[in-house]
Amino acid sequence: MDMPPEATSQRLALVGYGKMGRMVESLAPEFGFEVSLKLDEFNNVGGEGITAESFEGIDVAIDFSIPPVVADNTEKISALGVNVVIGTTGWLDQIARVRSAVERANIGLVYGANFSVGVQVFYRVAEAAATFLATENDYDAWAYEIHHKMKKDAPSGTLLRLVEKMQEAGYARRIDQASNRAGAVPGSHQIGFDSEADTIQLIHTARSRVGFARGALRAARWIIGRKGLYEFSTVWDRMEAAPSAS
Repeated sequence: MDMPPEATSQRLALVGYGKMGRMVESLAPEFGFEVSLKLDEFNNVGGEGITAESFEGIDVAIDFSIPPVVADNTEKISALGVNVVIGTTGWLDQIARVRSAVERANIGLVYGANFSVGVQVFYRVAEAAATFLATENDYDAWAYEIHHKMKKDAPSGTLLRLVEKMQEAGYARRIDQASNRAGAVPGSHQIGFDSEADTIQLIHTARSRVGFARGALRAARWIIGRKGLYEFSTVWDRMEAAPSAS
C-alpha cells in the first residue's frame, strides 16, 4: 500500500511570494513545515535564485509564481532532486515540459487547477449530475466562473476541469462556457442544466485564499518521499487529513 511518510517538521521553499505565498507561509507550521526559502521577482529573476546552495536541505517546494515561468522553475528545481507542488494556474500548455522534467529527474510533483478541498467535492457533484443528465436530451448545460480582476487566465483552470469532468461522465452535448474578471472576488464557479421544465444550478464560492493554501500544503506534505506526476483532483482523497489548527 502507498503509505505517506511520517509527519515530521520539513523544510519548505516558496517560489512566488505574493498573496498566496504569504498565505501559505502563515499556515505552514500547522502542517509541520518550516519556510526556509522565499523566492520572488526580486531574488529570482530568470530563475537565478534556484541554486543547489539555496535549496540545500529543502524537502519540497510550492510554486505560486506566474504561468510563464512555471516550466522553467520546475526544470531547475527538479534538477536539484526536490519535489514540487505547482499551485499556479494557466501554464498547462507547458505540461509536456513539466512531465519530461519530472521523469528525467525522477522526482514527485503535484499540480492542479484548484487546491481547495471544497472544489474537489464540487468536481464530484458536477460529475454525478452530468452522469444523471447525460441521456436527458431536454437539458442543456452551462459552466460559468468569475474571479478577481488580477487573475490572468480565463476561463479558469477550475472551470475547464469541471467541463472535463462532466464530459468524462458521459455528457456529450455542448456545454456553454463564460468567464468574468472583476473586483476582488476570490473565485466562484457555477454549472447548470436547463430545460423547459426546470433549472438545476450548482455553485461553489470561495470566501478567501485559505482553502487553496491549505490544499497546497496538504499536497506538499503528501508528495514528500514520492515520485511521479499527480493531478491534485485525482489524489486528494488519498492524502492524510490535514491537522486541525491549534
